[in-house]
This record gives sequence, structure tokens and C-alpha cells, in this order.
Amino acid sequence: MFPTPALLLFYFFAAIAIWLGLVSLRGGVRFVRYVQAELAKELPEFTPFATVFVPCRGLDDGLKENIEAIFAQAYEAFEIIFVSDRADDPALAIIEEARRSFAGESGPTMRFLVSGPATDSGQKVHNLRVAVAAADPQSEIFVFVDTDARPRADWLSTLIKPLQDPELGATTGYRWFIPVRGGVAAHLRSVWNAAIASALGEQPEKNFCWGGSTAIRRETFQNRKVVEYWRGTVSDDFALTRALHDGDLPIKFVPQCLTASFEDCTLGELIEFTNRQLKITRAYAAHLWKGVLIGSLVFVLVFFGGAGLVIARALLGLSFATPLVLLLVIFALGSMKSHFRLRAVSQVIPDERLRSVGTALAHLMLWPLASVLYLYNGLVAAVSRRITWRGITYELKSPTETVILSREPD
Repeated sequence: MFPTPALLLFYFFAAIAIWLGLVSLRGGVRFVRYVQAELAKELPEFTPFATVFVPCRGLDDGLKENIEAIFAQAYEAFEIIFVSDRADDPALAIIEEARRSFAGESGPTMRFLVSGPATDSGQKVHNLRVAVAAADPQSEIFVFVDTDARPRADWLSTLIKPLQDPELGATTGYRWFIPVRGGVAAHLRSVWNAAIASALGEQPEKNFCWGGSTAIRRETFQNRKVVEYWRGTVSDDFALTRALHDGDLPIKFVPQCLTASFEDCTLGELIEFTNRQLKITRAYAAHLWKGVLIGSLVFVLVFFGGAGLVIARALLGLSFATPLVLLLVIFALGSMKSHFRLRAVSQVIPDERLRSVGTALAHLMLWPLASVLYLYNGLVAAVSRRITWRGITYELKSPTETVILSREPD
């Protein structure tokens, strides 16, 4: 019997989805090869004095352990500047407790700055603009890290080493969520975020800076006028990326600097986080948002629409073998990429939870739901540019204009 129009339409889009799946799998294989090649490299020592900037606002899960990991960096000479908008930020007490645990040991100098409330940009960006002006005059490298990241002891030295090449714009790592107690929402956030991590790789011109793990020469930072690029924005990393791309300066992804964030989340927190990321992406990199929206729309229509087609044909007593096989091929391609990606990251982050059966199953099985979530996030970003981030609500008017709508009371 000749296929029905619905079946022909499914075959057409299934062919597109399989092609995209093969392209994506190839990207996953390249990611694994890049990680392995970078892990095998040995760069000469390069240890200029560095300033590590840590913007703060409120408490993160595991904050004390995260701060202790920053203090414990195996690096010769660096300072840490913590900066918040208020002197009574509860993070300050945790930071001071972590500092005292290193009393009597040789280590970095530490300062805490109060930036005051932002007026025309995101609070994090405002904090950083104040902090970079206070860096030690001898500092040659600026490093940025977030309070929800827990870097390895060699993170700082590994992130800085490639900058001995003066032609390099910046080096970057990326976040990898590791659920603490588990739960579907926390694992789904990890799977959702993993898709972005594996977009980084061997092509410096396509890489981007993640504000939670980035290093740049002070001279490059000043020459590219990054502080001006930060003006009016809520996204420090997109603005820094644009400043470097505008100057045709490459960004090197350092896989050893994939940085763990040990956090759980509720379903509501998952939705809020992922919506915020896509809204920011639409405001500052609309082409990436469009790609996510179109790609996830094609996948969801084919995969879940195809599943409905298979069920309907089975109930009607019609043949469903071919569409079922196509769906299994699509699923297998995505699961293979997830497996390769997780295996590569497990070589970088030495945490047994990454090697657990629960984590493996989450990355093998939940990625179709992550695609549904990406589609939802993309649609929400199409109709709203309002985000709430660490208690402050913003309207992202344009890449250079941010309006602060409200703040949670102190």
C-alpha cells in the first residue's frame, strides 16, 4: 500500500532529523577527541601574577566548599577580589569562614569590595566593572569565576597557561551540573546544560567565554575596551565574547577547566534557569536562539509526533515497523552522543557521581525531554525578555540597554 500523506511527511522530516543527528554525533565525537588531545598536551609553565574576580550575591549550595576550592589553587602568586553590591551580603560570612580555614598557610591575598546597586546594567556586570578597576597594578591576567563553581586545584594554572600565546584572546572552561541528592529535575538540568558544553571545542572562532571560568590578559582586556562592552548589559560573558570576536581574537576552550557545580533543583527552579538562559541568548546572540528554536522544533515534531503516529497506527492495526525503526535510530544517535560526552567529561571531573548508573541513565534517556525543554525555553524567549536573577528583575531591552524593574527587599 502506498504510504499516506501523513506517513510521507513523517519520513521527510525523519530524514532531516536523522541527518541532524548524524551531524550532532560527529560533533560529539570531535568533542571527545578534542578533550583527549588537550588532556595529553603539556604546556610550559606560565605563572604571571593574576587577579581572580569573584562576583557574589546571596548564598549558593556548597558555597563554603566552592570558595575553599578557589583559595586552594596550586598557583604561585594571585589575589582574589570578592565583590558584592552590599556589605551585609550573607556570602561574606561564608567567605570569611573559608579564609580563616587557610590562616597560617601561604596562599593568595583576599579583598572584599562593595560595589553598590547597579543602575543601568546587570548587578554582576556592575560588580565586575567596579572590581577590575581595583586590581593590583602588577596583575597581568584577569580571571573570572562564579560562586556556584568548584574548580579543581589546577584550574587556575591550567586556564592561564595557554595565554602565554599573546595572539590568543581568552581561555574558557564551562559549567557541568552534578546533582547532589539526585532527582529528575536536577538530572534534566545537567542533561540540558551538557548540550551547550559540547558546543565548545577546537574551533576558537566559534567558542564563547563562560563568565564562571574565563581568563584573559589584562592588556587584551583593556585594549578591547571590555568595560565599555559591558555597559548596559546583563551578560558579562556574551559581551566579553563579542568584544573578542569584534577584534578577531580567538577564544580557546580548555576542557581541563570544565568546572563542577554541585547543585540540586526543583522543577520550578529548572524552568526559571533554562528560560533565563534562552532569554539572555535571544537578547545577545539572536542567531543562536533561532538555531535552538528551529532545531528543537524539528526534533520534537519528528520524535514525539512520530511516537504518536506509531501508537495510532498500532491501534488501527496498520504497519508501524518503519516509523518505529526510524524513531529508534534517532534515539540511538542522541544517546550515543550523550554517552561520548559524559565519558569525556568524566576524565576531567574526578567525581564518582559522574560515573554512577543513575547519571549514565539520565544522560542516555532524558535528552529527548531536554529538547522539549529547549523548545519551550525558545518559545518563551520569543515573547518575553524579562528575567529574574538573584533577586533582581530585569527587562533586556537590547544588547546595550538593561532596565532594572525591581529588587527583592534586603
